[in-house]
Amino acid sequence: MTPLQLQGIGMTSQRTRDRLINRLLEQGIKNKDVLEIMANTPRHLFVDEALSHRAYEDTALPIGFGQTISQPYIVAKMTEILLKGECKDVLEIGTGCGYQTLVLSQLVDRVYSVERIAPLQEKAKEKMALLRVNNVRFKHADGNWGWPEEGPFDAILSCAAPETIPMELAKQLKIGGRLLMPVGDDEKQQLTLVTRSEDGFTKQYIEAVKFVPMLSGTQK
Repeated sequence: MTPLQLQGIGMTSQRTRDRLINRLLEQGIKNKDVLEIMANTPRHLFVDEALSHRAYEDTALPIGFGQTISQPYIVAKMTEILLKGECKDVLEIGTGCGYQTLVLSQLVDRVYSVERIAPLQEKAKEKMALLRVNNVRFKHADGNWGWPEEGPFDAILSCAAPETIPMELAKQLKIGGRLLMPVGDDEKQQLTLVTRSEDGFTKQYIEAVKFVPMLSGTQK
């Protein structure tokens, strides 16, 4: 996939974007494709207008309904990890505002995105239509159950933290597939990589993180 063409969308200053990319480099992000996508993806479109001046800061920001748009470093880190293996069909748990969805859509063949809060997902759909993104499918559902009818997937990425790994999600991986998600409670979470093999599942802890909790059920 090629980076978005942003002419006419309302570019922020190149200096502001360069500062963000330099920050990502300092934090160890090395994948050139990820860095290019992060530089050219319009994060300001995914936050409230009152917060648009902070859109390219390396921080999470509120998007309503008790949810946040993830810190750019975390988006880049999770994307970089997923891209280390086969990554054609990706399941995203937690569409949120759609920022991570958009980043993924420019680097993989197909994104299947599940969100439990309907108004958030509807806004994300509108953004994808505005940006003419056509390789993302959406489902309003409880993310704990994934999207089994569209699996198995090369990779699964969760933008919300369960206290334990939902095995129903892990079982939707292809052999060799990877599940990347924050795991833990409000006090302590670890970004965790689960890999599926013929023999079962292995876990690798990446780093401490802080995400919103993964909740059950749906909200209209």
